Amino acid sequence: MKLELHATPEEVMRAVETLQAMGEERALPMKTLFGLTLALEECASNIVNHALAHDATCTFTVDLDLTDQQAVIELRDTGPAHDPTQTPDREPSPDDDDEPPGGWGIQLVRRYTDEMLYSRAANENILRLTKRLDPT
Repeated sequence: MKLELHATPEEVMRAVETLQAMGEERALPMKTLFGLTLALEECASNIVNHALAHDATCTFTVDLDLTDQQAVIELRDTGPAHDPTQTPDREPSPDDDDEPPGGWGIQLVRRYTDEMLYSRAANENILRLTKRLDPT
């Protein structure tokens, strides 16, 4: 299912709710669906907040594909080129209060997906998240 969304938090939640409904319809395990919706919300929020700078006139797309073998979430935007897969892992430290915010969301995406691929084509950022599913 392909969604064209405006760069607003409400549209991010529309995509999350669509994925939630699709996952429930296909009886995905709750933990798997939680992780996928969290990954989608994080990545789509980053597009709204950073790539498209909260400009509600701008749009981005989310393509959701759930099969028995895998879940694929593909996000596309026309913001400046940015490869989130190059974001380094962060290690928690006692001085976290002194650290700049950010960087933790991509860690969650990595945790809840099996593959995160980035490419840039036709002036678009393309982020593809894949989670292998147990067909039983």
